[in-house]
Amino acid sequence: MSASTASRVLSGTTPVAPSKRRAVLAAVAALHYRPNLVAQGLARGRSHAIGVLTQEISHLFYSQILGGIEHGLRGSGYYPVFASGGTPEDCKRALDLLLSFPVDALAVVGGSVPDDDLLRIAEQLPLVAIARTLHGLDERCVHVANIEGAYSATRYLIELGHRRIAHITGPSSHADSVDRVRGYEKALVDEGIGVDPRLIIEGDFGEESGFAAADGLLRSRVRFTALFAGNDQMARGAALAFLRKGLRIPADVSLVGFDDEPAAAYAWPPLTTVRQPTLEMGETAIRALLEDLQGRPFSVPHFRTELVIRDSTAAPAADPR
Repeated sequence: MSASTASRVLSGTTPVAPSKRRAVLAAVAALHYRPNLVAQGLARGRSHAIGVLTQEISHLFYSQILGGIEHGLRGSGYYPVFASGGTPEDCKRALDLLLSFPVDALAVVGGSVPDDDLLRIAEQLPLVAIARTLHGLDERCVHVANIEGAYSATRYLIELGHRRIAHITGPSSHADSVDRVRGYEKALVDEGIGVDPRLIIEGDFGEESGFAAADGLLRSRVRFTALFAGNDQMARGAALAFLRKGLRIPADVSLVGFDDEPAAAYAWPPLTTVRQPTLEMGETAIRALLEDLQGRPFSVPHFRTELVIRDSTAAPAADPR
């Protein structure tokens, strides 16, 4: 039996006599043969691989988005190739690694690769960005209403009676962090509460920075009755700092996070936080990219946030004014 006959049977592109088809399939089963999908794709001009560049593959927020990407690719015939980096240099190396593969498209999840670099890549490959904004490619960016989410969290604390509300931000270079600061400040201003720069401490979205920021606030003796952290991880770090100082949540200080990671519901006390639909964000983005690869129209929605009220917030025990 010729190689061309076997190829026709496996590809299903040309009719083959039933007897020959049975013989090829029997040989495939006996040899435990698996076709090389990458080689087949390249022969047809496509690899069926989608590069996924993520900021921190071990970070729960980003890993949930990646789970959505995987779910969106199921049954599509495409598979993801993941690479991650924490620092700008690591992100650049990870991007170079992905582009060394014959990927058909690129999904960027967060990260610090400069916009200009990604805009150049978008001229050659279909591209979507998740949890970041690419100026000039807004129609390809999936993100949530961070200002709205931060505003609702801060406004809720104000409605409980808090006036001295501290905020631990993410990195000042991160667009999500900047938007959450804007939402926090807007809620204060709308209620006639002055923005006190001493109550705004920059973190890096990690637990250690949340602990350090909260510990620094307590050491400074600047009065506050509530703290809004820019993500759940920094809220966890802050909670530990309060515990070590003998402060009770929420009796002595209320605490709010952002993201609604699965662990937030099982913290002690369960954490009030702002929910982002991370799985849906990843799935929606990758399905839009698949539509683009097929030459079909696509749209990328902006997602709303939701304030999830749990046990880490309460009215202040005393008016700090």
